[in-house]
Amino acid sequence: MSRHMPLPVGWTLAVLAMSLFGSLGAWQWGRAEQKEAMLAETARVLADRQPQPLASAADKARSQAYDWAAGEGEFLPAPAILLDNQTRDRQPGVRAYRVFQPADAGAPLLVELGWLPVPGNRVMPAVAPLSGPQRITGLLVPPPSEGIAHAPPSAQPDGSLLVIALQRQEIGQALGLPSLAPRVLKLDPDLPLGYARDLDILPNTLPPERHIGYAVQWFGLAGAVLVTALVLTWRSRRGARKGQ
Repeated sequence: MSRHMPLPVGWTLAVLAMSLFGSLGAWQWGRAEQKEAMLAETARVLADRQPQPLASAADKARSQAYDWAAGEGEFLPAPAILLDNQTRDRQPGVRAYRVFQPADAGAPLLVELGWLPVPGNRVMPAVAPLSGPQRITGLLVPPPSEGIAHAPPSAQPDGSLLVIALQRQEIGQALGLPSLAPRVLKLDPDLPLGYARDLDILPNTLPPERHIGYAVQWFGLAGAVLVTALVLTWRSRRGARKGQ
């Protein structure tokens, strides 16, 4: 009658470690594929530049899509939104947003006006108000990832709101607005509005090649654990045979 020998403790730990490292590698690889798909879709949209109405920013079915949009409307007399911890050319700063109400109806949306530096004393920059009818164009994108850190909007002396993530509900409540469109507009850099900006959809985050690099490292660690376990097992059995 055959008996199943229990898995040695060393191999149990090795299998757990390999599973963990392999899972982390697969997650990094998946993130790389997701970002490559995002960049490919954005490149296609920017190449075509077939403008959609600004009201499409409120289309929940396309909340994760990318569209070139154009339309008329006006910026609401609401406080500016400053997204903290945004770097540009290795300098700390914020990304400034204002709320825009499209003339073709639809929910108001956040428009990214660009990046502003923040000095060492952490005094937030002032964002000039924009009044009157405007025609704007730009790239509709999902808002930047919220991450795991959450904090309510912090009112600044000039009335602007400092946030660490673009949380629509919290920002809408702070501005007294019933709703905000699920997508934001990255303003066309060619327009004479706002501040230094571009149409990069992955600012302050890892590019696909970095994710691939981390994935290779995690897979390499899993392979190293396997090789180490095999070598130790071989040495252990070899020593046992010599001792017989």
